[in-house]
This record gives sequence, C-alpha cells and structure tokens, in this order.
Amino acid sequence: MNIPVNDLHRVNLPFQTELEKKALEVIRSGWFVLGKEVELFEQEFATKLGVPYCVGIDNGLNAIKLGCQALGIGVGDEVIMQANTYIATVLGVTWNGATPIFVEPNEFYNINVNLLKSKITTKTKAVLVTHLYGQTSEMDSIVDFCNENNLFLLEDCAQSHFSEFDERYSGTFGDLGFFSFYPTKNLGALGDAGCVVTKNEHTAMMLKMLRNYGSKVRYQNLVAGHNARLDELQAAFLRIKLSHMDAINHERNAIADRYNTEITNPKIIKPRVEKKATHVWHLYVVQVEEQERFRTYLKANGIQSDVHYPTPPHLSEAYRHLGYHVGDFPITEKLSHSIVSIPIFNGMQEEEIDYVIKVMNEYE
Repeated sequence: MNIPVNDLHRVNLPFQTELEKKALEVIRSGWFVLGKEVELFEQEFATKLGVPYCVGIDNGLNAIKLGCQALGIGVGDEVIMQANTYIATVLGVTWNGATPIFVEPNEFYNINVNLLKSKITTKTKAVLVTHLYGQTSEMDSIVDFCNENNLFLLEDCAQSHFSEFDERYSGTFGDLGFFSFYPTKNLGALGDAGCVVTKNEHTAMMLKMLRNYGSKVRYQNLVAGHNARLDELQAAFLRIKLSHMDAINHERNAIADRYNTEITNPKIIKPRVEKKATHVWHLYVVQVEEQERFRTYLKANGIQSDVHYPTPPHLSEAYRHLGYHVGDFPITEKLSHSIVSIPIFNGMQEEEIDYVIKVMNEYE
C-alpha cells in the first residue's frame, strides 16, 4: 500500500462537477479581476465567520504583509510571535520593516501566553498568534494581554479555518485575521489565494486600496499599494468549497478521532487539544524520539510523511541578521527534530486509515 501525506486529486474530486461548471461560467463572463465572485466570496466568508468585513488577497503571506501595513506596523516596531511558526508569518512582518520577537510554544504547539509579559518593551506594537496545525490558541488570555497593553492582536489562521476557542472562530478575536487558501488547506483554492478579516470598516477600506495599487477609484492612487488581488476564478472555486466546509472539517475530525483513539504506541506522542479549543486537523502531528528513523520506517511501509517545520525561522539563513543561535529557543528546536506529520486528507479511505494505525502501532 502507498499512502500519500496528502492527495489533492482526491480532496477536490467530490466537487469536480461544480468546479468545472463554475470555471466555465467565469470564463464565459468575460470578467476576471475584482468582479462579483470576489465580492460574493468576501460576503459569504465574513458571514460564516461572523465578522463584518473580509478582503480577498492573492495569498496568505500578502494578507499578513498588507494587514501590517494597513495598521501602520513598520520600522521601529516589534511584533511578538511564536518561534515554531512557518516563515511566512515572519516574512509578513519583516517586509514592513518591523522586528519579530519570538517566544516558545506551549504543549499544544501554539504560543505560550505565559511568556508574553517577559517579551514586551516600549517598541511592542502587536502580538501575532498562529493557530498552528488547526487548533485555535488560548485566546482569552491573549485578548486580555493585548487589551491591557494597548497592542494590536493579529491572528494567523492559515491552518485553522473554522476552528474555535470558547465557541468563537479563530480570526474573530483580534484586530485582523489572516487566512491562506493554498490548495493543501482545509479550505483550499486551486492555486494561491488568501484574505484578511476585520471588524473595522476603515481598515477594510485601506486593505482594499492596498491590494489594488493603493487605489479606490481607478487612476487615483491614495497610498503606495500593491498588486495583491484575489483572483476571480479562485474566489469562485472557494465559494463552492466554502459551501461544503462543515462536511470537509467533519471528515478530517473523523480521521483524527480514529488516530487519537487507536494509535496506542507509547513511542509516539499524539497531539493534544486544549479544553476550550477545537481542532480542524489541517495536519496531524506526532512526536517521536528519532525523527528520521521513524520517517524511514514509514516510507519503507509505503506511508509518506512530512515535517512542519524542519528549520525554525530564527535559525533560517533569511534571518541570520537577527542574531539568534542554536539553543535560543530549545523547545522549538527540539520540536523541529521530533515532530512528524502523518497522512490526513479528505478522501482518505478506511483501509488506508487502518493501515496507518497498524504501522504506527508496530513501530519499535
């Protein structure tokens, strides 16, 4: 048996007829940039999340980049974020000239709220949380911290589409919520796509200008903007998949429930879910003592795996200038050498789930 860590053909197969019909509709419309599909997706996504405004952006990185610019976060400002996030989270901040200030994660892989106070300075402008792997962070404490210190609260929701904390969706707690709709995401486009959600009308209007050359009216450029528009075709595809979102997440939860219950090997540490949080299982990440030996074992048994992420941003060549060294964030660094993402995707068959569980339990 050969089981991929993800299979985008199978993920999208249930919607193939709808997607093909919609593609033809958009092609025949003759309108391909900032048309009705983008506008309708923005409305529908905002409504489902329960926020007033959604602004479609061309990808998740630019969602963070433009979001920080819209709030005036830039040179001389510091943004506190977790060290074990993907580098895109950091890039969105540093492209604006701001400085990332890293903290370690907690046992749920999300930001450790107990460490925030030790990182705040007079330069701190925001806290940027990443709801990693699909579980919403401990938002009540983070909201309180940001309110007490007059900081912007930003949420990287690239992996947490419609996960909750205390019955509120990720992305709805802070000043801005950033989403990626990269094809592998639970709500995935058929190419790059993203958005920013906000409760603030002025910020939403600023984001719409920033994504479109800084223009509200054609040829009238009010700010120095970007070309970062959500594509009309991708918005159309996202509208279809959004209508199936509950079923998509339900299916992934069913797979994760089996893993949680039936993987019993003491050598494998399974992910935990915080009491007031929910998980949408964008990734199912386990920990093992010998990462490479475990991955080699899985591969020999026909099971693909991945590591999210093998190099923490603070140790990447791109951020060498920040002056961090091995040992500065030992929890993050240990995780990078022990975490393994195992197969979980929509369309995964019961016999494949059975086999993954069997192989995991036979690992010695």
